[in-house]
This record gives sequence, structure tokens and C-alpha cells, in this order.
Amino acid sequence: MSAEHSSTGSGSRAPRTVTSRVPRWLRVTLPAVLILVWLVGASVGGPYFGRIDEVSSNDRTAYLPETAEATEVQERLSGFTEGDAIPALVVFVAPDELSDDDLTAIGDRLTAVADLEVVDGDVSPAIPSDDGVAAQAFVPLSGDADVGEATAELRETLGEDLPAGVDLYITGPAGFSSDLVSAFAGIDGILLGVALAAVLVILIIVYRSLLLPLAVLATSMFALCIALLTVWHLANSGVLLLSGQTQGILFILVIGAATDYALLYVARFREELLHTPDRWTATLRALRGSFEPILASGGTVIAGLLCLLFSELRSNSTLGPVAAVGIAFSMLAALTLLPALLLAFGRAAFWPRRPVYDPAAAESGAEEVGLWGRVSRAIRARPRTIWITTAAVLALGCVGITQLQASGVPQSELVLGSSEARDGQEVLAEHFPAGSGSPVYVIAPQEDLRRAADVLLADDGIEDVAITADTASSTAPVTEDGVQPFGPPGSPAPEPVVSDGTVLLQGTLGDAADSLAAEQTVRDLRTAYADELPAALVGGESATDLDTNEASIRDRTVIVPIVLVVILVILMLLLRAVLAPVLLILTTVLSFGTAMGVSALVFNDVLGFPGADPAVPLFGFVFLVALGIDYNIFLMTRVREESLVHGTREGVLRGLRLTGGIITSAGLVLAATFTALAVIPVLFLAQLAFIVAFGVLLDTFAVRSLLVPALTYDIGRKVWWPSKLGRAGK
Repeated sequence: MSAEHSSTGSGSRAPRTVTSRVPRWLRVTLPAVLILVWLVGASVGGPYFGRIDEVSSNDRTAYLPETAEATEVQERLSGFTEGDAIPALVVFVAPDELSDDDLTAIGDRLTAVADLEVVDGDVSPAIPSDDGVAAQAFVPLSGDADVGEATAELRETLGEDLPAGVDLYITGPAGFSSDLVSAFAGIDGILLGVALAAVLVILIIVYRSLLLPLAVLATSMFALCIALLTVWHLANSGVLLLSGQTQGILFILVIGAATDYALLYVARFREELLHTPDRWTATLRALRGSFEPILASGGTVIAGLLCLLFSELRSNSTLGPVAAVGIAFSMLAALTLLPALLLAFGRAAFWPRRPVYDPAAAESGAEEVGLWGRVSRAIRARPRTIWITTAAVLALGCVGITQLQASGVPQSELVLGSSEARDGQEVLAEHFPAGSGSPVYVIAPQEDLRRAADVLLADDGIEDVAITADTASSTAPVTEDGVQPFGPPGSPAPEPVVSDGTVLLQGTLGDAADSLAAEQTVRDLRTAYADELPAALVGGESATDLDTNEASIRDRTVIVPIVLVVILVILMLLLRAVLAPVLLILTTVLSFGTAMGVSALVFNDVLGFPGADPAVPLFGFVFLVALGIDYNIFLMTRVREESLVHGTREGVLRGLRLTGGIITSAGLVLAATFTALAVIPVLFLAQLAFIVAFGVLLDTFAVRSLLVPALTYDIGRKVWWPSKLGRAGK
């Protein structure tokens, strides 16, 4: 690489001259066409913000692997029940014992809801508790209805003319699903509003300009509109599964990444305006200087995200391509739309601080002045002390990772703040078996009905056993919802409904269905059936939780090393070296360990969270490693560029000074956008927001500013081993 093109701001070259041969009409037409194409795309994609719920689902069973036992049970339930109803468990509770009149009034309300269009199936009668203070009933809601609207309609109808003092709660699968729907209800407006406002404030502070921040935000929003349009159609055609959680991450990732890439381009464009009076020439040179790091950065993030395709959980595997689509459009917008906008605005984009053509001033960015000048001087003076001290502090923070509780959390704890379903679950546990309404399902061969029931009855975690009975042929009493209690061992078996030679048993859990104790009961039952009746399958809500957690832990074990290997290979190709990429990976992993360690202490001792989903460390790792490597790519590509002219050690210091401000701004923007996820009251997103935001700031201010430059400076030219650059220079 020649000195003329190797380093923007390199002090050894003469001021550059304008040599553009592009016709003037093309200079006007090309940016206009690019802006028009993006404007049309955004206008088409914008309305899809209000339609995302049409193609999204929060049904956890839909995201399980097809081979999971809970998935197979769920698929076969339709042979025993009508339709795909979502059970709502309704709990009525009074301060004192419910009177006969109270129970009659409750029965009348249940009769009224049976006529609602959102109800699909028979509504059970009210079942009083042993203490007489509460009653419960089961209402099957249509699987085709919006669960939030259906639950609201059910609540309104049940609440009419209830006796004074009787409180109503809707819990069970429908209640918890409704809570999640409510939690994600503000994702289009609140989340975007908070994220964009935070980014706008940071950009105004960084640029002290209004037009330029608006151009950067337009780049992010246009990228998001077209990404959302693409994802919507992929989800609508069944190619992808989309959930509220995935949608929120997509919004934040696109805004943060597109803004980061835009910041990098803006910095190069401004730098080039100092070198040349011609904005077209400045645009071409800025594109040449930013194309490789943006492409490498985005490609690294995409590669890391696509590693999620190795996940057994579709909630994880589908996030990979969804987020990859967002990153791809973020890169495309930063390399086409933003250059076109800045080419059109020229120096006016930076008003009131317009960059003036001054080749001498162009070199000031590489001088040892300001904050980054002081940092570079400190690294020059004591590189080994700085990197060893920084690494030691980061390693100390990793100790907290032993306190991380990421084995799963109850479904009742997924939504932060108030939750009617959670309150109803607590009331239910006070007056009924805690697992009422969310039974364990066992599908067994018809000829082994008695043996299958005996295994259930023998488990201490099961309160009672019932069977989906054939109401036409059974001689024993059958409830209105077609479920018949199963007697103790030795008693006659009821006449069951038979589907493909199998029968369905239901075991009422003694523990809350979403508790770790209930998961252990499912685990024990599966072990017992493996010994006694291998053909039996165990499913239900608790089994879904268990299979989800186990698949997530497996994903974490498998995907983490794959991500590391993929990103390492990309860095080796980008930097044409082996040692530097290995060091970058090690520093990023160290940063991730510190972020997780500190997060564990904050979650446990400050915020009092009940634990974490096993996917939290996995998502945190993928985002922090991929995004953390971003800043190292921005830094090290510039360091390599400067090293070709000035030698490695001087190249490190110049690269740090030239990229310090822009990478710090990018880190602040990305941390702010991920922090916005915390406005959605969902435990998973709140934890992910803290982990990624804190980790990005750690990467920005410690790893990229101190650890990596000091370590690279200390090693010197050997850091580029085995490339030619590692054998020459300083």
C-alpha cells in the first residue's frame, strides 16, 4: 500500500489534489437516485411497524425443537381435545367462605362466558376449595383469537355483577400469555421513542450540530423500515418465527449498529473534507477508508449471529437470521444512503462547525493533544503496566460469574412489575394444589393405562390423577369438561378417549407448574417411565419449561465455541495475521467474563432478580463478542493502516488518537440503545439490556482504549505475525 492511499491523516504525505473524472451530472444523479430508492423502501416498510403482531407468536412450545418430548405431546393433544384452545384458569376468592348465593352468581357468570366467540370448548363449573374461600374454573380460549383481547373480554364478562367482596383473577397459560402480550404492547412506540431520543441527544452532543444527527438517525430508521419489511414477509411465509422478544432485539440492534457504522463513515468524511475542497472526492475517499472496517465489522456480527442457527431452540435459531437481516441493511444504509445524504449536504451537514479545507489542520487528529493524546502518551511511557493492571481488574470482575443463576426462572417471574396472572397463581396456591390448571400430561398406550396411572400416582409431586374420558361410554362420573378422576391402584380404570391407540392422563402438580420443583417432578416421571413404560410421553407446561431450559443450556455449550472460532477466522483474514486476532479474541472474552460477573452481582444483590434464563448468557455472549470485536476492528484496521507507514508502535498510538473519539461515541450510542430495552417490562430483556450496555462500555473505555493498545504496543511488530508487516518496521 502506498503512502498516498495508506493512511488518512498520515503526516508523511503531501496534501492531496482533486483528480475526480466523474461527470458532473452523475455526481448529482447518483446520490439522488440512492436517496429516492431508500425513501421509497422506507415508505413501504414503515406501515409494517403496526402489523408486526400479525406474524409474531409468544407460544413457547412453538419454539421447542421438534424432537422435544413436550413438543410431541403438544402435537398429539389435538387427538384428545377439540381445537387448539389456550386454557385460562379463573380464580374467585372472597375474604370469608363463599356462600351458596356467591357460588350461584359465579356459576351464572361462567355460563355467560360460554357464549363468547373467544371461548372454544366447554367451560368447567366452579370448583370450590376445601376451605370454601375460593373457587376455580377452566375456560378454553380460542387459539385463533388474540390472547390479550380474549383475556380482556373474558375478564370483563366475568366481572359483571360479581358478588361484593369477591375478587377475580385470570391465570394459567392464557393469563401469563396475556401478561407477555401487554408487556410487549409498547414495543413499537415506547422502545423506538426512547432509543431514538437517547441516540439523538448523544449525536447532538458529539457533533454540536442538528442536521448531521438527523441524517444519521434517518439512516438508522430507513434501514430498520426495510429490515422490518423483509422480516415481516419472511415470517408471514413461514420461513422465520418472530416473537416480541426477537422484534425488540431487532429494533435495538439495527438502530445501534447503523448509527455506529454511520459514525465511522462521518468521521472519515469529515477528515477527508479537511484534505480536499471537493466533496465528491471526499466521498470517494471516505468510502474507500470506511468500506473495509464497516464490511468487516458487520460481517463479523452477521457471522456471530448466524451461529445461532446451530441452536435447538427456534427462539434462539430464528433470532440469528432476523438480526442478520437487520445488520445487513444497517451496513447497506451506512455505505449508500448516508454517503448520498452527506454528498448532497456537503459541508453544510456539519453546520455550524463546518470543516474547512486545510491540509495542515487535517494532521491535528494524529497529534498528541487532548484526551487521546494524553492516553497515548501514557501508553508510550508504561505499556506493560497499563495492560497488566487493566487485565487484572477485568479478571477480578470475572469472579462474580460464579454467582450467576442462569438455570431458568418461573414463568410467573418473566414479566416485571404487576401481574394479574402471578397474583392469581399465588391465590391459587393458597387454596388449591399449586399446580392446578397446568397439569402434567402423560400419553401412554391404551393397554398400559393402569400402569401409566400407577406411575403418576406413586410420585410425591403429583396430587391427583385424571383421564380424558369417553363421556358416551364411561359408567363412572365424568366432569363437564370430559375429565374423570382416576382411582387409587387396584380400582377400575375409567373408559378413556383413545387416539391412535393411546390415552391421555393428567396429573395435578403439588407445586406451581412454573417452578423448578415442578420441573424436577417431570424429570422424575420421565425417569420412572423410562424404566416402567418407555412408550409413555410426558408433556405440559412444566415439561415445556424443562425442555426449553435443557435445550438452552445445550445451545450455550455448543454455540459459544463456534462463535469464537468463526470470529477468529474472520479477524485473521481481515488483519492478515494470527497473533493479533488471537489476542483480540482473548481480550473480548475477558471483557465478557467481567460483564457477566458484575451483572450477576447486580442481578442478585441490587435488583433482586429471581435468576436468569439459560439463554441470557448465550445472547449476552453473542452480542458482546460480536459487537465488542466491532470496536477492535475499527481500531486495529486503522492501526494496521498507520503501521504500514509509521511502524507498529507509532501506528498503535496514531490509530488510538484518530479513532478514540469516534469509537467512544459509537460505544455510548450502542450502550444507550441497548439500555432502551429495559423499558419493556420483561425480565429477559432487562437483563440483556444491562449485560450488553455495561459490556459495551467496558469494551469502549477499558479494553479498546487501554488493554488492546497497550498490549499491542508492548508486543510491537510481532503482533502481526506471521505476515510481512510482522517482520519489518518497529
